[in-house]
Amino acid sequence: MLAIYLNDHYTGATGGLELFQRAAKARADGEEKEVLADLARQVRDDRDALAQIMADLEVSVDRTRMALGWVAEKAGRLKTNGRLLSRSPLSDLLEAEAMLLGVLGKAACWRALRTLAESDRRLDAARLDTLLDRAERQATVLERMRVAAAARNLSTPSTPSPAKPA
Repeated sequence: MLAIYLNDHYTGATGGLELFQRAAKARADGEEKEVLADLARQVRDDRDALAQIMADLEVSVDRTRMALGWVAEKAGRLKTNGRLLSRSPLSDLLEAEAMLLGVLGKAACWRALRTLAESDRRLDAARLDTLLDRAERQATVLERMRVAAAARNLSTPSTPSPAKPA
């Protein structure tokens, strides 16, 4: 069960890394682009940390599962977003939500492994605490981005208020 669990998370991390990199490249805004590029580097480091944990636990990466995850991430790009041939402004919001969900899933994995570390000396509890702290910081940043994207893209044009009687 542990091998399946870790491979599922590794597959998710691989797809998530693709999403973070693509989102960073797509942003026109300099600050948001930089934040996403930094998050992409962190996600790559987190995936590498997971690969090391898997090696420490003698769990090999399931290449078939990983390839299927890569294909699923590419297929996930094919969604109706109000635009046929160009990037929709709604993409920023949907991507922020997907990245946030991925980071929350990663944090859940770190918590599960942290619990296991109490009885399995192959796991470094302090390292898992560090990874969990970083995931929580990532989630905070992504939530701010998600809320900003929602405000930019979901607001409705304000309608004039009816005139008040004099």
